[in-house]
Amino acid sequence: MTDMTPASPTPAAKPKLRPRPQVMKLTDAAAQRITELTKRADSEIVGLRVGIKNGGCAGQSYTVEYAHEVRPTDEVVEDRGVKILIDPKAVLFLLGTEMDYKADKMQAQFIFNNPNQTGACGCGESVQLTAAKI
Repeated sequence: MTDMTPASPTPAAKPKLRPRPQVMKLTDAAAQRITELTKRADSEIVGLRVGIKNGGCAGQSYTVEYAHEVRPTDEVVEDRGVKILIDPKAVLFLLGTEMDYKADKMQAQFIFNNPNQTGACGCGESVQLTAAKI
C-alpha cells in the first residue's frame, strides 16, 4: 500500500538581506565633542539628533540638537562610543556623510563632509543636497 498523504509544502527560501549601510561616520574630533556636550547637558540626553531643514540661501541646512529620547522612526548610529539619532526624512540626504568637528580662534562647529552635497552658499550656513542614489 502506498501513502497518499500530500507532501508538506517546503517553506519558501527567505531572500538574503544585504546589511544596511551606516548612514554617517564620525571623526575622533566629532566623537570627543559629542561626549563633552553629553556630559555638560542640563538634563539627561541619549545623544545628538541630526537632521536637515529647508531654508537659507542655498535651500537647506544641517540641524544638530540634544536628543532626550530615541523615537521609533530614528535611524540610530553608534560610532566611536557616541550615539547619533538621524531624522528619517534626512537619511537619504546624509547617507555616506562624515561628521567632523573643527575649532579655531574665530569659530567652533560641526562640519559635514557629505558626498550628496551639490552646492553651498557663500556664508557657509546652508547647502544644496540631493538624495543618495542607492
